[in-house]
Amino acid sequence: MSTATDAAHSVTTFDDRRAEAFADRLVDILNSGALTLMTSIGHRTGLFDTLAGMGPATSQEIADQAGLDERYVREWLGAMTVGNIVEHDPATGTYHLPPEHAASLSRRSPTDNVAVFAQYIPLLGAVEDDIVHCFRHGGGVPYERFGRFHEIMAEDSGQSVVPALEAHILPLVPGLKERLEQGIRVLDAGCGRGKAINKLAALYPNSHFTGYDISSEAIALAREEAHELGNTNVTFEVRDLTDFDQSAEPAALDFITTFDAVHDQADPAALLRGIRRALANDGIYLAQDIKGSSHHHEDRDHPIGPLLYTLSCMHCMTVSLASGGAGLGAMWGREKALEYFQAAGFGDIEVHELDHDFQNYWYVCRPRQPSA
Repeated sequence: MSTATDAAHSVTTFDDRRAEAFADRLVDILNSGALTLMTSIGHRTGLFDTLAGMGPATSQEIADQAGLDERYVREWLGAMTVGNIVEHDPATGTYHLPPEHAASLSRRSPTDNVAVFAQYIPLLGAVEDDIVHCFRHGGGVPYERFGRFHEIMAEDSGQSVVPALEAHILPLVPGLKERLEQGIRVLDAGCGRGKAINKLAALYPNSHFTGYDISSEAIALAREEAHELGNTNVTFEVRDLTDFDQSAEPAALDFITTFDAVHDQADPAALLRGIRRALANDGIYLAQDIKGSSHHHEDRDHPIGPLLYTLSCMHCMTVSLASGGAGLGAMWGREKALEYFQAAGFGDIEVHELDHDFQNYWYVCRPRQPSA
């Protein structure tokens, strides 16, 4: 039998066991998707927090404690029971969240609260019709269609970035803490609600901090938090960074950060050129961005690869395309990121990974020095 005939035979032969296994997997996917929606609801309503603080209790007792409608709570508990998230004792009619489960679902364990990420699924589901339209006609879904995005991102960074700033992130740059203590000029480009920059401003009162973001709602909340914290050394500004390569004040800053903010820009190359323009020659640019490869097959073993590609397709890529942008997407990958950083004028680039963070790369970039 020829090689071509072998290939044709392998294509036309139907493997019943493989088909059955894949059908079973699809059922698991459907069940997991449904549980993700229920997990998001449990987080937003505070039900996981309520359960984490209670022993075995009836649906009425749980509803009363949470201040919620019992009928809805009872049906939600049904989903949690059959999903093996909550334990149920039919003899007493009680429900209980084991402490081992609460560790990944409760605000009492903020650095491990996976329920925060569950919120992305209903958020993306709300724009499914828009995304389908884009598949057929091109274009993108604008930023303002994602109503709760900044709220979720603030929770996300609040447990993955902000708590790690002092102990894990700043030490990636030797001597940076000392410079911040003495007093330097710092910018967070694409700051969102400003959680990270407000934390830094509180830690280092001798330095001056600035946050830019295109969302007026996010900037308003960042300013409110700065006021509550008494941060007089931080300024927040609504700013479109598409022309930052032209509008940035040259050599005006010592330290610039972007936290998961480059890949969804309309013009990421212009932003990065602007960051280089704004940095003093001895300045540092620290970029957090999604850990991944620029080649799909190299992401097959990524622990949350399907989630990240979905977020990329249904948010990061499409908001960039909606602005006529590059549409890099969250999974632009390390290889392409390095190309962009180098093209922007950064000659010394270190790529770091943090033990607590399997989702991101941390790039420490130093400007390429002018030739003598």
